[in-house]
Amino acid sequence: MKKATWLLALIILLVAAGCSKEPHAPDGTGQDAAAGVAGPPVTEVFEARIARADEEAWNWLSHGRTYDEQRFSPLDDINVDTVADLGLAWYFDVPTKRGMEATPIVVDGRMYVTGAWSIVYALDASTGEELWRYDPEVPKSWAQYACCDVVNRGVAAWGDSIFVGTLDGFLVSLDAATGDVRWRVDTIDRKPPYTITGAPRVVKGRVIIGNGGAELGVRGYVSAYDAATGELDWRFYTVPGNPADPFESEALENAAETWTGEWWQYGGGGTVWDSMAYDAELDLLYFGVGNGSPWDRDVRSPDGGDNLFLSSIVAVRPDSGEYVWHYQTTPGETWDFTATQHIILADLEIDGKLRKVLMQAPKNGFFYVIDRVTGEFIDAEAFVKVSWATGIDKQTGRPIEVPGARYEDAPFLMMPVGIGGHNWQPMAYSPMTGLVYIPAQDVPGIYMKEPDFEFVPEFWNTGAEFETLHLPDDPAVVAEILASMSGQIVAWDPVAQRPAWQYQHAGPWNGGMLATAGNLLFQGSLVGEFAAYNATSGERVWSFPAQTGIAAAPATYAVDSEQHVAVAAGFGTLIPLLGGKPMAAANFKNYSRILAFKIGGEANLPEPPVVAATPVPEPPQSSADKSLLALGKDKYYERCATCHGLDVASGGLVPDLRHASHDTFDSWDAIVLGGSRRDKGMPAFGEIFSKEDSDAVLAFVIDEARRAYARQSQGE
Repeated sequence: MKKATWLLALIILLVAAGCSKEPHAPDGTGQDAAAGVAGPPVTEVFEARIARADEEAWNWLSHGRTYDEQRFSPLDDINVDTVADLGLAWYFDVPTKRGMEATPIVVDGRMYVTGAWSIVYALDASTGEELWRYDPEVPKSWAQYACCDVVNRGVAAWGDSIFVGTLDGFLVSLDAATGDVRWRVDTIDRKPPYTITGAPRVVKGRVIIGNGGAELGVRGYVSAYDAATGELDWRFYTVPGNPADPFESEALENAAETWTGEWWQYGGGGTVWDSMAYDAELDLLYFGVGNGSPWDRDVRSPDGGDNLFLSSIVAVRPDSGEYVWHYQTTPGETWDFTATQHIILADLEIDGKLRKVLMQAPKNGFFYVIDRVTGEFIDAEAFVKVSWATGIDKQTGRPIEVPGARYEDAPFLMMPVGIGGHNWQPMAYSPMTGLVYIPAQDVPGIYMKEPDFEFVPEFWNTGAEFETLHLPDDPAVVAEILASMSGQIVAWDPVAQRPAWQYQHAGPWNGGMLATAGNLLFQGSLVGEFAAYNATSGERVWSFPAQTGIAAAPATYAVDSEQHVAVAAGFGTLIPLLGGKPMAAANFKNYSRILAFKIGGEANLPEPPVVAATPVPEPPQSSADKSLLALGKDKYYERCATCHGLDVASGGLVPDLRHASHDTFDSWDAIVLGGSRRDKGMPAFGEIFSKEDSDAVLAFVIDEARRAYARQSQGE
């Protein structure tokens, strides 16, 4: 799209916006941003604008730019011929050390983006100047309920309002001009502890939001709120409740027939924590459903069953939440194989017939092409290494499972594992190349049942033994395990169901994708690089040292007739939480920023300080015997590893316990049992840990610290 076209379309839009209804302020005066708030004037977002997004390609109005979530932009001033001149236009430092996962929303020169703790930032998209900031003041104690860091994936825009879901379960409407709160509604029951990390979508004047928390024993649902008033319009539960109570719908009554035992005692899971898409022509809203609670089906549904609607794609009517169809990617889910991964809608010619399809690459490792009108299975093939199934049956659409994959009687070596062959990082689809670009990864892991599992509300409940993730001390074995992990861009042909090309990264957990009409593909990486690739060939044609890992997906927009590409950079998220010896040894640092690029950009990032790795201080002496250390290891991996890291080695987001001071060790019970650091996100385990359990974890942590200290002393 050329500059003259942008300018003409922008003039038309601003004139039309001036004739639309006035933006409303909390005091009812209709005050506009131009009356005293810095930055470009606020213009309204409505369904017709999103529907004609290609005609005003200078904007990024919805999470995936368009309702079909293709993350493809018609902008082409930045292209394979000009990208070599791409430079940093501006950057904005986000005041956090935690992860960044949001895709910016850009409306006529105003950018809205979120950071950790659900804080919203409004920026001038041409300069990066902050216009306003909204902090929902999420209690830091709520961090204990967040699966994978205190992140947020972005806002939604509708009318002259900005909507954000907060980590502690609220949905908030903000004045786009000032950031003032218009309404704030509680979307969750305060117990069990739900969270919200996903971006809302707005369809037909309804703000659609899901939630997370399956591991902690919640029952998933998705809700729709009136964008003007905040009133609840409808709610769709994704798993059936107690059969002794009336079912909320016929769909849930039918779903209950696929469950056994007393699943409702465990919540059931099935949270809708990320992906959605909307087809305006069919008037269907699609959303992806998460894993079971607990993971192990033998616990929550002991006599088997598919356990609908876990790991499913569900289609409903956006006006009412009425069920239309579903497709289940992983029947009887037992591995944390969510179907909450990015959903893309497209029209593809398959076997000589144009089909309206829905595409998804969920955690389980297979790329699915589904008829989005009926939910009919069309095809699925593995896009990463898969060990749990040999394929998908072409007649039934069900996986052909490998015997023993459900780890019933013995541990099972899985690929992919719970972090998935593809996780939340968005894919992109280019109608120019016909390819879907997947941020894929190959990560092995061992599943085994947790012995003597007991369900504990408000804490992690998987039924799977995390202790199998412990890395041995042998460096050669560790190196072999790490060598089996990989991350790659897979450029997938959804019609031929095979890769057209792949680009190999240094490791897994890389950023989301953006495709453009400039025949470019943009993506950030775990190792701190933001790069552009030729979308046809996969050749890397440009890169920028971002100084920090990037997991979020970029957006592109134009302001002052210049195309920009912007991305939220910031390490954070799952991998640095799990940490582990290799991550700790790499001494990664996080710099949370919004980076914006344009042709001829001349800004520079400040030189990062040179920070040497902090040596492990000499730990206290320990006389713990093998049985106490074994108990401590078991309890640590059951309750502590997901935040403090594998092998008691933090990736940098939370304290590395191997570096704990003697004061911390002396105050151990007050912290672990009594909750003296709950205001920093450290849970109180007094209700589920005995004094012996606490002593055992302390002994295990000290033992790991002493091992690290010994290796350090020997120069390893």
